Amino acid sequence: MESLLAEHERLSKSGTFSKSLDDIQKTIDLLVNARETIAADPEATSLNLAKLQNPVKSSLEDLHKDLEEVRKHQTKYAKLVDKKFKDKTLPQMEYEALTSQPALINRAIAMHLLREGQFSVASTFLTEATKNQSLGDMSDDLTMSGTEQDLGLDSLKSESLRKQFANMYHILHEMKNERNLLPAIEWAREKSDELDKRGSNLEFDLGKLQFVWLYVGKQAQSGRPNFVEGRRQALAYARQELCHCRPRYLKELQKLFGAIAYCPNLRQSPYRRIFLNDDAWGELAGSFTKEFCALLGLSAESPLYIAATAGAIALPHFSKLQVIMKDKRTEWTTLHEIPVEVPLPPSYRFHSIFVCPVSKEQATDENPPMMMPCGHVVASESLERLSKGNRFKCPYCPNESHPRDAMKIYM
Repeated sequence: MESLLAEHERLSKSGTFSKSLDDIQKTIDLLVNARETIAADPEATSLNLAKLQNPVKSSLEDLHKDLEEVRKHQTKYAKLVDKKFKDKTLPQMEYEALTSQPALINRAIAMHLLREGQFSVASTFLTEATKNQSLGDMSDDLTMSGTEQDLGLDSLKSESLRKQFANMYHILHEMKNERNLLPAIEWAREKSDELDKRGSNLEFDLGKLQFVWLYVGKQAQSGRPNFVEGRRQALAYARQELCHCRPRYLKELQKLFGAIAYCPNLRQSPYRRIFLNDDAWGELAGSFTKEFCALLGLSAESPLYIAATAGAIALPHFSKLQVIMKDKRTEWTTLHEIPVEVPLPPSYRFHSIFVCPVSKEQATDENPPMMMPCGHVVASESLERLSKGNRFKCPYCPNESHPRDAMKIYM
């Protein structure tokens, strides 16, 4: 992989075509000058063309050499790519879950484009996708958020969603590039009640970082640090904007105000991680994106991106499985479950898995986990076998209960 990366770097440097463009411009200048000379003295046309022949030929040869160098690197890079990523036949499966759901795929693509800020591309895609098929034609058993359902009706209804994502990207731009938290703080105040219902700390975290920015960041950016002025501005901001946070965030506020005693030697203070944290802006931008999408009824990450990434991770395992099944002449018999464990990252594990301690089988929608009054959990089928419709003793404790007292657990 290192050789591939090194060749990619060489290709990037040689593939700028800057020298080739200079040679092309040189040839154009020669031709333009010759045209002007011939126009001024038509009788000397033959002589001027003869003089032009060698310079143009030399310029074109230089251009050919430039392109030959780029072509050489491209050929070498292509060979390394072919060697590293050998062409393999993709695993074929009789059951394709999404083959019969083109509308769902189109909706996921359109939502991904909107989430990425590609609004014009999303609009074009929606227009073309709805020519022959309505994105809203979904089977009744599919449950989706109201926002996504609106997106599936027509391209006009996606305008409000587009504006909201445009607002999100504007706020993120101000936060990351301009170090301006005010648009984000204003948005958090407008959504304060909804954020509180979610138990979110975003509004306070934004105010906290604004305090830190006024204290040290703004002064450092000016090139003439004045911590006295920074402290004054930070304290004025805290008195005006953070007082209402005191009941819930008293300890955090105490840390902010306690740092005043260490000014200007914050680097040696116990509060250096709060005031000298270069990752704070990126982390808070991630939290803002997560909360913004959550209030729209969307996940923080694009479902299309997650599905594609998880599929790329799982593909080698499925390819190996297909080879083994072919050698052993076996078939994949489970329709809704994969026959092998795919090691996905922890962030890609969205649903808990319950294995019944009695039957040792994984719970499904048809055989959900049931919790007995004593707190122990078994699968529904195991519960029926143990009770036979009557009171029964828990297999893990002395408590007895009736099957109707058991509660279904949702994962």
